[in-house]
Amino acid sequence: MATVVAFHAHPDDEVLLTGGTIARLAAAGHRVVLVVACDGDMWAGPYRGRRLAELRASAAILGAAKTVHLGYADSGHGPVLFADPPGRTRFARADIEEATERLAALLMEEHADLLLSYDPNGGYGHRDHVRVHAVGARAAALTGVRVVEATVPRELVVRFARPLLLLRLLTRHRVDEMRGYGMPWSVITHRVDVRRQAAQKRAALAAHRTQVSGTGRAARLFRVLLKLPLPVFRIICGTEWFAEPGGRTGGLVTRDQPARP
Repeated sequence: MATVVAFHAHPDDEVLLTGGTIARLAAAGHRVVLVVACDGDMWAGPYRGRRLAELRASAAILGAAKTVHLGYADSGHGPVLFADPPGRTRFARADIEEATERLAALLMEEHADLLLSYDPNGGYGHRDHVRVHAVGARAAALTGVRVVEATVPRELVVRFARPLLLLRLLTRHRVDEMRGYGMPWSVITHRVDVRRQAAQKRAALAAHRTQVSGTGRAARLFRVLLKLPLPVFRIICGTEWFAEPGGRTGGLVTRDQPARP
């Protein structure tokens, strides 16, 4: 059985991008270690630590064996990168070599066979997601661990954006921006069917109560997804995509898995 390290930017990212894959790997007997770069808290305050607790609840639902926080604070998605909160460094401002060393040390400690990371765009351009790609790629190169990058098909994103534009739920500027999300079909190497894991994936999403109860666009999306009947949720969220540098195809974890470093 393999050890898989799933490296994400924030609590809740693990569900939307790789939740079904984590659940499927865990059900097959593989050990999954879930790592987040950021704690999910933009500021110090009375709720600090809540989102990491929600991450642990989500991980338990998905079957991950362990959760790890790499030690950084969220950087936010707006044009302004705010000052670091007390005692923490925002991930986008962190020294990339230091972050790489932290992740590489974890990969070696866990004897990782596979690292799940992000595509070069970080999916949708969030500065923390882009930094996850950079750190993940460097750590994989440093340790020799195979890396596969979570993504979404760019053509599929554009296809879904068009009706939202017609319904005036998106602006033309936003649709143009979304044309750069994800990766083209031509470079996607792994398409994972996670329809059987849909109930786990939805329950894990619900575990992120702070996000679900929020007022932002992501919170509204989460609430819509959670209200969907399971068969509809299974159709919408029943596939997860990955691109492996070098173009290798096949299973994420196979019988010819290379020896651990």
